[in-house]
Amino acid sequence: MVTCNKGEWDIISDIHSFNEAWIKACVRVLKDDGTLWISGTLHNHPSVGVILKKLNLWIINDLIWFKRNAAPLLSQNRFVPSTELIWLASKSKKYYFDYETAKRLGNGKQMRNLWEIKAERHKTIHPTEKPETLLERIILIGSKEKDTVLDPFMGSGTTGVVSKKLNRNFIGIEMEDGFFEIAKDRIDKTNVDSFLPGFDKKLDDKKVIEIYTNQTLVLREKKPIYKARKMSEKGKNTKK
Repeated sequence: MVTCNKGEWDIISDIHSFNEAWIKACVRVLKDDGTLWISGTLHNHPSVGVILKKLNLWIINDLIWFKRNAAPLLSQNRFVPSTELIWLASKSKKYYFDYETAKRLGNGKQMRNLWEIKAERHKTIHPTEKPETLLERIILIGSKEKDTVLDPFMGSGTTGVVSKKLNRNFIGIEMEDGFFEIAKDRIDKTNVDSFLPGFDKKLDDKKVIEIYTNQTLVLREKKPIYKARKMSEKGKNTKK
């Protein structure tokens, strides 16, 4: 069952002012063609939307992350929360968006703004840890290799782990010492995967779709990892 007691770090007296302050700080360091991806629930989503408009940012999409296997509730007076909302915004209409990768990950079709990604058992004690699968999709579509990814609420470091796997630079900010150490340890133990960076250029569409569908791309099981690396080596040897 899910608890709403996340800790003192989640207690903020004026959430709207707080949101405006950190979003402004992120926009200040955002590249002209960069994008903001802001995840939250219904309690915070309206505030973020108002601030994005107030700061004259271009709202590209609102995405819905649907968790078919969301945890049940103890209470019986409301619906089970099974979604999180993600704002996607930029400084202008000129921004980086890897359409071809999104299409490949969408089984050869245009990717829609409804993402069905299962909730996963947490790897750490952080209460709002996101699945690596979600961050892989965001980082692959929203950035290029060697780009810098900033996470102002690093938590257990999932964004940093995925950024490193995908050969991106990463800057994470975390106020809780315990979570900072957990994140640092996870990131330090992560290596750039030889298959993941540039995967869309190594394999044809059919193979990429097959790999992603079988969760080879997200490196969950030993057998799929082996398969991915073998296929990567084969593609490397026959590229020229």
